[in-house]
Amino acid sequence: MSQIVKTILLSGTTAFIAFSLIQFSDQTFEASIRGLSIWWEVVFPSLLPFFITAELLISFGVVKFIGVLFEPIMRPLFNIPGVGSFGWIMGMASGYPTGAKIASRLREEKQLTQIEAERLVSFTNASSPLFIFAAVSVGFFHDTKLGILLAACHYISNAFVGICMRFYGKNKEKQDMMRREVRGRVSIVKAFKDMHETRLMDNRPLGEILGDAVLHSVKTLVMVGGFIILFSVLTKLFFLTGISTFISVFFQHILQLFSMSPEFGLPLLSGLFEITIGAQSISGITSDTLLTKAILVSFILGFNGLSVQAQVASILAKTDIRFAPYFFARILHGMIAAILTIVLYKPLYLNKQAFDSDHIAVSQAVHENIWNMVLEKIITYGPIITIISLGISIIIIAIRLNAAK
Repeated sequence: MSQIVKTILLSGTTAFIAFSLIQFSDQTFEASIRGLSIWWEVVFPSLLPFFITAELLISFGVVKFIGVLFEPIMRPLFNIPGVGSFGWIMGMASGYPTGAKIASRLREEKQLTQIEAERLVSFTNASSPLFIFAAVSVGFFHDTKLGILLAACHYISNAFVGICMRFYGKNKEKQDMMRREVRGRVSIVKAFKDMHETRLMDNRPLGEILGDAVLHSVKTLVMVGGFIILFSVLTKLFFLTGISTFISVFFQHILQLFSMSPEFGLPLLSGLFEITIGAQSISGITSDTLLTKAILVSFILGFNGLSVQAQVASILAKTDIRFAPYFFARILHGMIAAILTIVLYKPLYLNKQAFDSDHIAVSQAVHENIWNMVLEKIITYGPIITIISLGISIIIIAIRLNAAK
């Protein structure tokens, strides 16, 4: 009976979306173009170098080297092997869904158990500094000092989530005694030895390793682009059909319980679907304080948005890593980030603003110019990088198909 209901629900939803696409074809086309532009100009060129580098570092054993050195830190804090430090750092530097990509690769390489991989995924999918400072603080709020507050709350709460998730699956997981013994025998010599052994275990020639790194990275980013376009269209459809307005009434009542303006109901709902749209909508509300806006933006940054969560779910689907722990961690991350925003708003924003009052115009202009310049460079050269990368991938596939004949 449940399967019949599921079939009716899925088919009915798909039919409704198809009908809405036909009815609002012009608006949905604009939404799809917007999603494609974001992926084409920013997401693909900014994430591709990180993805390829991660693939190569894993193949050459460098991640294993890092893992041995960071074992004494990662195991006590997060109850995961030292290799998890690579995913954590890369996830913060490049943004989502890099953390999920690296965790899935480490799981495929058997460097993590299922439980350890689920712990790692739960706190390695963070917003990149480029997005927080350039897009949100400068682009939407025109205030670089707000970026300092948002970034501090986002990354500190991310670490808290990792510490909380260290207890996840502890009763089910059987600890390896050999792994426990490694903690006390960490050395550079052993790290180098493990790195060398890992590289020797990969029998692929250098050209094949490079080709696989490019193909795997491009394939993942094409999937990411599909989800960005899909959720851009869905968000627009929900707004056009009135579904967003209907659901936002529920969020308005919740916001009123916390003494927040009900005007944030629709922007908050949009942010739960797609972060960029939500943050931009929240920044445009003028009926409440900046603190309220910062709290809501911190929450949706930690929640990741359903668009990013769908990307992560697709990456994890190829492994035995379950999605539920990641989803729970997203709610936890959003809540902790919102609370930290309240706590740190005065010391990191108001006090800093008063301290820098004599130089605020000059320093803020300099910081805004730097972040704007970085974003403009990516947007300018991003499409070229995307075209070249896709062309290289097609050439590699063609060469391998000819070699297989």
